Amino acid sequence: MASGNSDKQRSEEEWRAILSPEQFRILRLKGTELPGTGEYNKFKADGVYNCAGCGTPLYKSDTKFDSGCGWPAFFEGLPGAINRTPDPDGRRVEITCAVCGGASGPCVQGRRLQDAHG
Repeated sequence: MASGNSDKQRSEEEWRAILSPEQFRILRLKGTELPGTGEYNKFKADGVYNCAGCGTPLYKSDTKFDSGCGWPAFFEGLPGAINRTPDPDGRRVEITCAVCGGASGPCVQGRRLQDAHG
């Protein structure tokens, strides 16, 4: 799917028509996969990870690390590709695609992230 600013204007019905039910639950409703079950959790190939909603490049594979949480983790997104929004309780930061707003998951902080930086 091509990326573009018009993707932000999609209605819920349009997103439901484009995405699988599982993709819709995760990307649009900010759900999560069960830990360790995602297609890209242990994926190691070089390249770029794109938004499943709009195709926007989000992360380079060389920024991926094993956070031990059961989901893919990256220590930085591509410039301008992701938004970071604090949850209302202030305990987490939600990561979303800067183009379509698709949820990518919470920001991992703490010891394992520090270890990823050496």
